[in-house]
Amino acid sequence: MEMNIYAYKCKKCGHVQYPYRTICRNCHKNEHNEFDIVPLPKSGKLLTYTNLYTLPPDFEVVTLGLGIVELEDGNKITGQLNIDKPKIGMKVKGKVEVVRRDEYNEYMGMIFYPA
Repeated sequence: MEMNIYAYKCKKCGHVQYPYRTICRNCHKNEHNEFDIVPLPKSGKLLTYTNLYTLPPDFEVVTLGLGIVELEDGNKITGQLNIDKPKIGMKVKGKVEVVRRDEYNEYMGMIFYPA
């Protein structure tokens, strides 16, 4: 089963926004909770990125790449990068996967790969 991260589509104007806001960013006429839940697209382009080198001890990796990606629908999302040499503007494709584990929990998030 494919996992998704969900956005919120305004029932009045059709604008899709992520993350959740109580009022539509586009028409400002939406009442609280008048949104349809829709999956975010998983493809986009890398806007910027950074590498983290000093992670907490419960991470299983020494360094962690993070990027901000503009998705096909114009929304922006932060996710982990599984890309050896990222380049700003490159096409990427995301998957919702486990991004971190601790003793009893798994945390899901978007991981981006080269498209």
